[in-house]
Amino acid sequence: MRETDTAGWYKGDSVLGVIFSEIGEDSAAACAAIREKVTAALKENLTAQQHRQICLFLEIFPEDWDGEKPSRAFSSRVYPDVFGPKDKKKLPRVFKRALDLAGSLLAVIVFSPLFLAIAAAIRLNSEGPVLFRQKRIGQFGAPFTFLKFRSMYVSNDDRIHKEYVKSLIAGQAEAMPSAENSEGVYKLTQDPRVTSVGRFLRKTSLDELPQFFNVLLGEMSLVGPRPPIPYEVEAYDIWHRRRVLEAKPGITGLWQVYGRSRTNFDDMVRLDLQYVRTWTIWLDLKILLKTPGAMFSGDGAY
Repeated sequence: MRETDTAGWYKGDSVLGVIFSEIGEDSAAACAAIREKVTAALKENLTAQQHRQICLFLEIFPEDWDGEKPSRAFSSRVYPDVFGPKDKKKLPRVFKRALDLAGSLLAVIVFSPLFLAIAAAIRLNSEGPVLFRQKRIGQFGAPFTFLKFRSMYVSNDDRIHKEYVKSLIAGQAEAMPSAENSEGVYKLTQDPRVTSVGRFLRKTSLDELPQFFNVLLGEMSLVGPRPPIPYEVEAYDIWHRRRVLEAKPGITGLWQVYGRSRTNFDDMVRLDLQYVRTWTIWLDLKILLKTPGAMFSGDGAY
């Protein structure tokens, strides 16, 4: 060990941890070298039986992001506070799931005529499917199929959005002006991929209605951080990743109600983390009651 390294009990008298800092850019080679040296030292100082009882794990922080297997980027050994038991909030979480099920089922029943009307409008306006399916990242990096009413033309080029998202997260697109709004926005305000019907659906957030089915399936919650696209997570800073870990993604949340598209990305993440820290079932109800007003005002939505 070097003077810059730190060792201590990760779990009292059973798991020993060592933090190796500044291991260089080739982290894979550094991990292989560390594993080789530790294994050699264990074999030299322990009996064969003792050596077989020891498990060796190596974790790199920040983790390498794997777009094909995103859940591998979030290890319970790196984030024990997130993956650990949550007995203190077990009953409130049961209430939250009950609220999700009851609210989503009621919404699907009440809005069923609107579902049909929107589907017909999309069909008449442009060719393609009614629903837009997209891979999104859920809690703990678990991927799922995200549902929306289609608001864009089919076979469009997503490079426009990819570049914008990267610029936004890097803080270079926080104040992009538009003809409609001089303030900073979260979504592209002049996106050529959006249809005329899609523009209305986005303005009123009616394109989000199919996500009630995601909630019924347990992939999302009524309230929580918005689920990111894989290429969005690739551009995250380390602290941004907490929004993916801390809570199940939701249809609405603090930033949709208190800022919507006018909130810059860092502030959006701060609102997501604030929601997690202060969460109660009453906070969910408060956000849900404020959401319709934010939706139909169209304030900050594009």
